[in-house]
Amino acid sequence: MFRNQYDTDVTTWSPAGRLFQVEYAMEAVKQGSAAIGLRSKTHVILASVNKANSELSSHQKKIFKVDDHIGVAIAGLTADGRVLSRYMRTECINYGYSYESPLPVGRLVVQLADKAQVCTQRSWKRPYGVGLLVGGLDESGAHLYYNCPSGNYFEYQAFAIGSRSQAAKTYLERRFKTFTDSSRESLLKDALFALRETLQGEKLTSSNCTVAVVGVGEAFHTLDKETIQALINEFEIAGEDAPAEVPVEAAGDEPAAPEDGAAPADEGAAPMDI
Repeated sequence: MFRNQYDTDVTTWSPAGRLFQVEYAMEAVKQGSAAIGLRSKTHVILASVNKANSELSSHQKKIFKVDDHIGVAIAGLTADGRVLSRYMRTECINYGYSYESPLPVGRLVVQLADKAQVCTQRSWKRPYGVGLLVGGLDESGAHLYYNCPSGNYFEYQAFAIGSRSQAAKTYLERRFKTFTDSSRESLLKDALFALRETLQGEKLTSSNCTVAVVGVGEAFHTLDKETIQALINEFEIAGEDAPAEVPVEAAGDEPAAPEDGAAPADEGAAPMDI
C-alpha cells in the first residue's frame, strides 16, 4: 500500500496524475458491506446487508432517513456515513424552513459532493471513507445518486456498492431496462434478488438485510423484519432462480476498471467493514 512520497498527503499529486489518499478512501467503500439501490418512475428501493463483527455484537445501521422524501444507504466507514447523513438532514430542515418546500434531491447531492470535494483539497483533512446511495422523490420524479469520496456524483437507474457488489451489479445490468415501469412489488423482488447475489451462498433472511422504500404517496421508511421475511417467502428468494435475462444492446454504462497499480481491496475484515 505504500506509495513512497506520493501517498503521505491528500494534496500531493503523483507523476501519473493521481491522488493516492483519495483512491485509498474509495477502496474503503469496497470493504464495507454491500448496499444497493434501484428506482422506477414512482419508487426508489434501498437495501443493505447487515454484517456484525462477531456473533456477540449487533450490526451497524447502514440505511438512514434524511427526510420524508429522501433516504441514504452507505458502504464503508460507518462513522463517516453517520456524520454525512446528519449533515444532509440539517440541510433539508434548513431548506424547508426557508422555502416551505422539500429540498430537491439533485441539489442536496451537489451540496454533499461539494462537501466531500473540500476534503480532497485541504492538507489538514482526509477524504470521507464512505460511499452513499442517495434515493429520493421530488417534483421531477424518482432519483438515485451515488456520491463518491472523491467528490464525484452520478445518477443511476440501479447501482450497488460495497464488498462483493459486482455480482449485484451484473444482475442489475441484466434487468435495469425493466425497472422504469416496474411496480413497487416487482422492484422489491429485484432488490432482494440483487442483494442475494452479494451473499455468495449465504441464505438471505430478514435478519441479515435491511430494505427501505420511498415513493409517490409513500414517505421514506424502513420495512420491518416481518414484512421483509414475508416478501422473501412470497418470492421464494431462498430457492427461486433469478428472472430471465433481458437483452442489453451495449454495456457502455459499466464502471471503468481500476488503473494498473491501484490499491487492491483487502479480502479480510477491515475496521470499517461493519
